[in-house]
Amino acid sequence: MPQNVLAMDFHTPDYPKSLFSSTQINTPIYYGKAKESFPLIINLLFYTTFSPSIPHSLSLKLCTTLTSSPNNSKPKPTSFPGHSPRSPVKMAQILAPSLQCQMKITNTTTNAASPITTKMCGSLMFNQKRSGLTKNASKFKVMVVKSENGTINRMEDLLNLDTTPFTDKIIAEYIWIGGTGIDMRSKSRTISKPVKSPADLPKWNYDGSSTGQAPGEDSEVILYPQAIFKDPFRGGNNILVICDAYTPQGEPIPTNKRYKAAQIFSNQKVIDEIPWYGIEQEYTLLQSNVKWPLGWPVGGFPGPQGPYYCAAGADKSFGRDISDAHYKACLYAGINISGTNGEVMPGQWEYQVGPSVGIEAGDHVWCSRYILERITEQAGVVLSLDPKPIEGDWNGAGCHTNYSTKSMREEGGFDVIKKAILNLSLRHKEHISAYGEGNERRLTGKHETADINTFSWGVANRGCSIRVGRDTEKEGKGYLEDRRPSSNMDPYVVTGLLAESTLLWEPTLEAEALAAQKIKMKV
Repeated sequence: MPQNVLAMDFHTPDYPKSLFSSTQINTPIYYGKAKESFPLIINLLFYTTFSPSIPHSLSLKLCTTLTSSPNNSKPKPTSFPGHSPRSPVKMAQILAPSLQCQMKITNTTTNAASPITTKMCGSLMFNQKRSGLTKNASKFKVMVVKSENGTINRMEDLLNLDTTPFTDKIIAEYIWIGGTGIDMRSKSRTISKPVKSPADLPKWNYDGSSTGQAPGEDSEVILYPQAIFKDPFRGGNNILVICDAYTPQGEPIPTNKRYKAAQIFSNQKVIDEIPWYGIEQEYTLLQSNVKWPLGWPVGGFPGPQGPYYCAAGADKSFGRDISDAHYKACLYAGINISGTNGEVMPGQWEYQVGPSVGIEAGDHVWCSRYILERITEQAGVVLSLDPKPIEGDWNGAGCHTNYSTKSMREEGGFDVIKKAILNLSLRHKEHISAYGEGNERRLTGKHETADINTFSWGVANRGCSIRVGRDTEKEGKGYLEDRRPSSNMDPYVVTGLLAESTLLWEPTLEAEALAAQKIKMKV
């Protein structure tokens, strides 16, 4: 397909160039069929530096010029759908309306000798009509304004304000799971002093009729604080509080999956085995205006999978800042995050939580998801946990769960692992039904998945339901990886079910023998 480069030059014709730095952004655009190419939305993010001695109201003029992409061969004439080909020298030039940005800069906010840097964002939309290519430009908004003397944006000052030196009071953000079982809700309250344990926090309530968790005539749902983390957004002694939800009578509501998991993990047999979990959370970043993966041309597709996994480069890695910000925020919060990487599909990422013990695994994954939601909110990007966000020859998104018990980690543990795999094979349907909504679109037997209807296991085989690593086989002990859970799974459900099926549930000897024969396992 022909490739064009949209070159955008930001300048202020009314002022000397010495007062304003001209910035050019090159964005590759891939055209398919005309109906797939339009409307074409170009998201822009740019920085400018200028002297504060200019008038308070600064008018920016946006010029866009279509040119052929540079390469070693002689450029070929290019055209828009509906337009006749043009030579690279006489490309169509589109002038957007002047974009007004009110800086509100005064002498009291900055020194006249200090340059100011602004960060702006906006978008251009191109539509195809019979008369040709038309466009409309949205107004650009100033996101951040900074100078060498400090922050001019007073909202930014307040958001970054540390209240710790001035009061003992803290802000607690109570977080719970909403009515869909995957959405996260939260609200804030003031606590009189810093706390060290969830037991030090009061219960709270919310309107369950507004989250799909209670009827309007009896809408009160009670929040029980269960785990606390440092708040990476407010800093100081402020905290994030993971809660589960109950009726006023003290009964867990249907979406409270933590309650049953806590019962499983409080069983003495499970406690003695010290179950470890390492959870690999995959997710996809979407452009907010079109719900299409980050880095993908709107209405089109990037090159095939292969170059993107763990890659670096503006043409292969999309969303690294979000991944890194999330990584650091989780470490600050006290979440046991152990790594992150770019995934096979462009715009898709993964991070790992663990090893975590018992119920802690679910608490940490849910809090990490909340932090990721907040970071993508700030970035203007949509977080998707859909297990198959893009149909076709693209990888889905899973939540592979690595699991081991004390017996698996000790000498002779490989036999214990094989016994656990037998149990999991016998409860395959029960696990699949609890491993995430829409998982049938992902577990197709392709793209590093097993078929949803067939249980399988193997050593170093990523196309199986359960994978055992080479090191585990070689050393005779270690862990197993359940590759069936989808990216939108509930970690309380998955971790609890793994412990229940492998530690508390006992099949008959006859069923065990038949299962071993079916999955070709020597026990």
